[in-house]
Amino acid sequence: MRYIAFDVETPNRNNNRMSAIGISVIEEGVVRNSWYSLIDPETHFDYFNTRLTGIDEYAVMGAPTFPEAWEQVGTLLDSGIVVAHNAVFDLGVLKRCLADYEISWKDRIPYLCTVQLGRRLLPGMKHNLNCMCDYYGIALDHHKADSDSRACAEILLRYMQGGCCVDDYIKEYQL
Repeated sequence: MRYIAFDVETPNRNNNRMSAIGISVIEEGVVRNSWYSLIDPETHFDYFNTRLTGIDEYAVMGAPTFPEAWEQVGTLLDSGIVVAHNAVFDLGVLKRCLADYEISWKDRIPYLCTVQLGRRLLPGMKHNLNCMCDYYGIALDHHKADSDSRACAEILLRYMQGGCCVDDYIKEYQL
């Protein structure tokens, strides 16, 4: 099974555009490939988001827009089961970007959420990405899409190495 862990950063509280995306591909129980890009969201940046991610309008100058990055992003996301930490957030941003740019893709996408998995497998713990990384000893540069997607992939691998049949937890997200 191939799993595609992804994470997005957003420029503002509207959460309808991306300012960065990171993707980590899991095959045969290891992270085999990763991809990262800043994205020009073609909208304003809130101070909070810039402070959190370090991404502002100057950082994305010359970066591809979402439609320009979509061919690569769509191909990767289409190549396996999509995974995210708090998947409803990242999938929601993806859904709104696709709609805003009138890009048709799929009606539904299979996905796994490492937060939801963690709550079932490790009850009583905090399941924030940084807390899970501390628990498993995973390196994290938090709120950086490449690091966050890699951390999500590593968390999923820890669940699998612990004996969890993660395929039992696959859900569908309506795009």
